[in-house]
Amino acid sequence: MSGHSKWHSIKHKKGAADKARGKLFAVLIRQIEVAARSGGGDPDSNATLRTMIGKARENSVPMDTIQRAIKRGTGEEEGVTYEQVTYEGYAPGGVAVIVQALTDNRNRTSAEVKNIFSRNGGSFAEPGAVAWQFERKGILLVDKAAASEDDLMLLAADAGAEDIQDLGDTWQVVTPPTELHAVRTAIGEAGTAVKSADLTMIPTTSVPLEDEGQAKQVLRLMDALEDHDDVEAVYANFDIPDAVLEAVSA
Repeated sequence: MSGHSKWHSIKHKKGAADKARGKLFAVLIRQIEVAARSGGGDPDSNATLRTMIGKARENSVPMDTIQRAIKRGTGEEEGVTYEQVTYEGYAPGGVAVIVQALTDNRNRTSAEVKNIFSRNGGSFAEPGAVAWQFERKGILLVDKAAASEDDLMLLAADAGAEDIQDLGDTWQVVTPPTELHAVRTAIGEAGTAVKSADLTMIPTTSVPLEDEGQAKQVLRLMDALEDHDDVEAVYANFDIPDAVLEAVSA
């Protein structure tokens, strides 16, 4: 389990996810609009839109809100036009960072994200500078109480999954991006509840952060980036030992 994943797990337990619920709704709606604009409004033929709708429903976004977002994306209703932009940079300690944002003003968002890096000890990087250190994957989370490792492994592997990882209270199922929907469907049809399913970026290498001070710097940058209204996701390749992570998040 990567340090970044562990950090998000701790934040969730501390209630930080609830505080960001309003922003989460806004991000999910924007993601649906962008997916509908780029691939059409039919989720049966638009895999990205299908995934975004599933994610929105998992987070209790009303179906009529989702439908309006799709219509704005396809041009059936008027609305602000958002585009997806990706920024790359480094956190303290040489940690690679990818920031994905949805914005209606690329220049404004670029300047603000760059400023967040600078104010928190990081640096902006050219496109492609760190992206090679990450792989696009599908991630599903399943409560351990819902399925045994062997049963879930067999079911998920038959549907196209690559791996299952132990995250403590949950199983993390890793899939190729194109197989996320198929694996999720197979698990659900077998009667096992899926907590969440999403496309993400997984680091292929990690940077260990054993110094508490440096770990605090990196996590402060992660929080600042994630708090920005236009940012939909932040990925990083730091790995913080459990003892250090518990200390800095206390």
